[in-house]
Amino acid sequence: MMNNILPIIKKELKSYFNSPIAYILVVTFLVFSSIWIFYLQTFFASNVASLRGFFSVIPIVFIIVMPALTMRSWAEEKKLGTMEVLMTLPFRESTLVIGKFLAAISLLVIMILLTLPLPLLLGRFGDFDWGEILGQYIGVVLLGAAGISVGLFVSSLMANQISSFLISLFVLLVLTLISQVNRVFPLPPWAAGMVNFVSLGHHFSNFQRGLIDTRDLLYYGIVSALFLYLNTKTLVFRKW
Repeated sequence: MMNNILPIIKKELKSYFNSPIAYILVVTFLVFSSIWIFYLQTFFASNVASLRGFFSVIPIVFIIVMPALTMRSWAEEKKLGTMEVLMTLPFRESTLVIGKFLAAISLLVIMILLTLPLPLLLGRFGDFDWGEILGQYIGVVLLGAAGISVGLFVSSLMANQISSFLISLFVLLVLTLISQVNRVFPLPPWAAGMVNFVSLGHHFSNFQRGLIDTRDLLYYGIVSALFLYLNTKTLVFRKW
């Protein structure tokens, strides 16, 4: 199966880097990260050797980044008329979906790895807990994977990039910030628990502190698998 997935991954990565989208996303994310840490968070003035302030804003940033990363995936195929070609190739629908997912994850990982010089540089000025930072980076990848799976599913339903971006942004906005309802309305404990359970942002809070909880790992795995499954079913229905 991997032999079939690799050509899809290569095709998608080539598509990313043959257009401005990858470069714009990477550069914008890196510039924002630097500005947030050094100016908005005033890292040196705080006199605390921690990057929790930086990672606290990642779920908000990903509400915009993930739709931008995935909006072209299927919508562009429809626009260019290459969707029909893809569907006639000797690949299972799940292979196409996983290939596009792994290509987007690869670009996300590249983007995240390019932020590593920040903690490495700042580590010279403070005694960082590198175990905490590792947990934070793991959380970023898992959060990104869930956001990508949502974006890919939405893109498979849309006819153009703009609608894909806007709908994905709305869905991720709701899924990420829904836990904030508990701060506004006094919900019963069972309702508050349900709201927190479905919130992407709530499950990231432990990773933000460098804590790896198996419940959060399971949650992000289920969300990613669910939307990739729905994406696959969308392709199957389209084919028939």
